[in-house]
Order: sequence, then structure tokens, then C-alpha cells
Amino acid sequence: MAPGNRKKPRTYDALRTRTAVLAQFASVRRTVGSLTPDQLAAPTRLGEWTVRDLAVHIALATGSTSRLLDAPEPAKAELVPATWAATSARHAARIAASVRESAEAHPDLDALYADTADRLAADLAANPGRRVLAGPTGALTLTDHLATRCVELAVHTDDLNAALAAVDGPVTPQDRQALAAATRVLADALAHTAPGGSTEVRVPPFAVVQCVEGLRHTRGTPPNVVETDPLTWLRLATGRLTWAQAREAAAVSASGERADLSPWLPLMG
Repeated sequence: MAPGNRKKPRTYDALRTRTAVLAQFASVRRTVGSLTPDQLAAPTRLGEWTVRDLAVHIALATGSTSRLLDAPEPAKAELVPATWAATSARHAARIAASVRESAEAHPDLDALYADTADRLAADLAANPGRRVLAGPTGALTLTDHLATRCVELAVHTDDLNAALAAVDGPVTPQDRQALAAATRVLADALAHTAPGGSTEVRVPPFAVVQCVEGLRHTRGTPPNVVETDPLTWLRLATGRLTWAQAREAAAVSASGERADLSPWLPLMG
């Protein structure tokens, strides 16, 4: 069965996903702890957010896992990572509007990151992956929720690196497992948003999905193929990069009359 035609949603390994979230958050924590006041005050590509605002948001987005584990458990999961991506857009404006208030409420970044890391490690050790969390956009299992945290961490690590590159800041490496999960979540989100089998989207080495309504490809070379790298895919899927910009920069290859993904991008804000 072609990867994009699964009858069941993709599943994520509980241990790998937990490890990926903890590892990527630790990597961001090291970077944030090394920044100077001028670097923390530098602008980002996220509207009026500074690097400090972004750092606070990353900690709070990751720490949401602990806050949700403190809440009552819903009866069942309502979302999977592929459908979460579409629902998350409705909260983007609220998050953007409140980020400065959140940053002011957490003046000590070292304390915020230490508390987030300690609580998260303890909470993940105490809870099974099948535990259901009542997320703001719908209930997910803990493992699926952690896959969405991989998206948040991978995308915002890329935002952080882009901002710090302009002020001679350090580069935060992307954890391979976190980047893989993020790539797969957003590739599956495309297949959910544009169902079909006429176009094959390849993001090596992590994901291949079929999407877009039309004649379904079954064997041989697909007539419509899109291929790009993981970071370019994350930027396209989240609106950091437009389809036209990616094509002009030769960051994505597309062949076939149904290989234009611009009608469905971005998948989330």
C-alpha cells in the first residue's frame, strides 16, 4: 500500500517520540542559556516577536504537555497528529497576541527552562503513551501529542536559527527523530487536507505520501512528483516559505500537471 493511502493513521513510537522531545528541548535550552541580551532582543521572522519572545513560547509550548497531564483525562482521543495540524491554525492569532504578555510573566529564562525540563521528564516517566490529553483543539493520546510537540520544536528551532544567524548567534542542531516526526506529521496533514493519489510528495529520508484528487498512481514512476528536503518542507507547511519562493530557489522539484501544491499551503500558521 502506498504511504499516502493508509487506512489507519500513522502511529508513532512512544519511546522515540519522548526521547526526541526531551533531546530537542535540551538542545534549545543550551542555546537560549548562552545568548547575550542583544541576541535575545534580536528580531525574528515571526512578526514582532523577539528571540526572547520565541524562547518563552518554545518553553511554554513544550511545557503544555505537563499542564495537560495535570488535567482530567478525556474519555477518548478525537485527533491524530495529521488532523491536529489543521485545527491548530485557529489558535495561532491568540498565541501571537499573547506572546509578549507570556514573556513578561517569565523574566527568568533559565528558571523557566529548568522547571519545564524537570517537570516534563518526570511526567513522561510517570505516564504511558496511551494516556489521553485534552488539548485545546481536541483530545490526543500522549504519544500523538508529543509528535505535535516535535512539530513545534523543529519549526521553532528553525525560526531560532534563522534569527540568530543575523546576530552571530549559535546554531541549534535539529534532533533527527524530532525532525523526522515533524516531517511526517506535516506530510500526513497534506494527505489529509488534499486527499487523493495522483501526486506523490517525497521528503527524504523521512516521508512519502500520495495526495491530490485525480488518477491514482499504482506502480512505476508516478506522473506527478514533488520532492524537497525536511526543513524546506517544514517552512512550506507552516508558511515560512511560499511555494513560489521555494520553486525559484530550486529548493523543491515538481514535475507533472498536478504537482503544484500552492493551493493547499501553508497547512498551519
